Amino acid sequence: MTENAPLSKLQLSPEIIKWFKEEMHLKPGNGIKFFGKVYGETNAHAGFSAAMGRCDHPNNPVVDQVVDGIHFYVQESDYWFFQGLDAQIGYDPKIDGPSYYFTPNDGSKLDTVASASVSGHTDCNTN
Repeated sequence: MTENAPLSKLQLSPEIIKWFKEEMHLKPGNGIKFFGKVYGETNAHAGFSAAMGRCDHPNNPVVDQVVDGIHFYVQESDYWFFQGLDAQIGYDPKIDGPSYYFTPNDGSKLDTVASASVSGHTDCNTN
């Protein structure tokens, strides 16, 4: 991580929190990790898309937003995808899942929204 750079923030809408709880059967103590994966794009990345997966045991979380006792986080190994960006994560009814909008935390602007689906990863501590 870059020294003195502000840490990324995860902002989750009430609708996506409800979706996570219902679709992934989350309860306090559970967790969702966010990371980047090859292919796709976001408003801040070409060739990479946002992804997430259920992982109740984070490995070196750098960003950890706790809502209703549930951890929504980014691990240190995945921080390259989020570094310098804040992520607004909302619910997209068109895909019945999360949408991601990235805002540089230096005040500059980006102008599109990207959606991603649930990851097929089974090992929650690796990508």
